[in-house]
Amino acid sequence: MKEYQSLSWYAARLKPHLPKEAYKPVPSRLLGGLAFLIVIVAGFLAVGLLELNIWGNLLIAVVLGSCYASLGFLGHEILHGTVVRKPWIRDLLGAIAFWPLCTGPSLWRKWHNMNHHVHTQDEHKDPDAWITSDHLEKSKLVRLMYRIPLFIRATFSLLSLAMTFTVHSSRMFKVYIKDFNPRNRPKVWLQLILPWASWIGLLFWIGFTNWFFVFLLPLLIANFIVMSYISTNHRLNPLVPVNDPLANSLSVTVPKWVDAIHFNFSYHTEHHLFPSISPKYYPLVKEKIKERWPDRYHEMPFLQAMIALFKTPRLYYKQNELVDPRAGHRYGSLGHGLDPNNISYHSGDQTIHPDGTSKNKDV
Repeated sequence: MKEYQSLSWYAARLKPHLPKEAYKPVPSRLLGGLAFLIVIVAGFLAVGLLELNIWGNLLIAVVLGSCYASLGFLGHEILHGTVVRKPWIRDLLGAIAFWPLCTGPSLWRKWHNMNHHVHTQDEHKDPDAWITSDHLEKSKLVRLMYRIPLFIRATFSLLSLAMTFTVHSSRMFKVYIKDFNPRNRPKVWLQLILPWASWIGLLFWIGFTNWFFVFLLPLLIANFIVMSYISTNHRLNPLVPVNDPLANSLSVTVPKWVDAIHFNFSYHTEHHLFPSISPKYYPLVKEKIKERWPDRYHEMPFLQAMIALFKTPRLYYKQNELVDPRAGHRYGSLGHGLDPNNISYHSGDQTIHPDGTSKNKDV
């Protein structure tokens, strides 16, 4: 990988080649959200009124989970201010879009916009960055987890995607609530409590069986879809000392119809370069990036990225490598030796043990 460049360095070189309308909000994106809300209401009515068999209800749960995920992607777009600009409308629409995922707009903007985007893949400041081998010495739980063979860890990690967004969102609330002005904290608490209260209230209204098919199972499905993207966004990339979007982010490719229902969330490098422009224009941004820096840009098919995640450990070693401390195997990261078509490892000069200690290899 060539030397790191800042986000502003890239943006300054690309901005003159993008149309002025790219920087304007695109309220028509809300039509997609309205379509998903109509499908959700129809799904609720079908489960509640039609007395379908289990297979019919499972199919509806899958559709609802997909709709919840898509609304989450739209909420992400709304809260970046690329759909509407007026703050109270932005937050209201963002709250509605994130309602199924039970994440409030104030928390999301604090966690995602103000910290993740500003400090992407900074091992100390990015709230979404994965841990480093230093954590082995600091946490008994991490040491215990990394005693488990990689295949079992990877399988568990894949299955846990069905809960990860909800769990991580709760953790982010705990981390950031104290950073809000005391006058604003009641609002942030309310944005957390209201969605959960509405869904729990729905449980008592329609009963557990129907609630399972309209909320609990769809929530797990939505978590899995959202986290499948989020996991590919950065977890194959290195930790970086400079917020370089071409080094620390990965765009995945999916069929065009998937991009349509997921609001172009697959264009993640483009999003980190220009979070304030509508994803509608990300294909153009991608084209311009590949014209100028084809050797820096990282992209791969979504399924290939998921397989690469499964085959590599989620523990960083010296920022540019991923390490499996149980076996002492070290893998490259994107731009630093990771070949998604032929994932391999080396033992390096040190074997890193799950107890956090390391031992130099005999020469």
